[in-house]
Amino acid sequence: MNREQLIQRLIKEQGYSLRAFAEKCDIPYTSLYTILNRTGIGKASVDVVIALCRELGITVDELDEMAEGTSKSKYEPTYEDIQSLIARNGKKLTVEQKQDIIRTLLSDDD
Repeated sequence: MNREQLIQRLIKEQGYSLRAFAEKCDIPYTSLYTILNRTGIGKASVDVVIALCRELGITVDELDEMAEGTSKSKYEPTYEDIQSLIARNGKKLTVEQKQDIIRTLLSDDD
């Protein structure tokens, strides 16, 4: 998987659309789209690559390792990632789904 595909996958896994993720990174949507679908991450500025990785919760080195398939650790979402995902999608969840999330979060099965 190339770096652009990997970034798109991570963005989706975190529950963002490209437009929402671009806003979170404070870069224009058209720039993000162009980087991921036309020019490639290698043509992006260092600042943009760092911003993308920071918001994805990974380092630039981890991005390269994951793209090469040599990553030693699987991406684990942070508490903030989970919190924002639930906050963004909470209105779409049923009462049962919300209760299930609460039960899971409160369980001692770590």
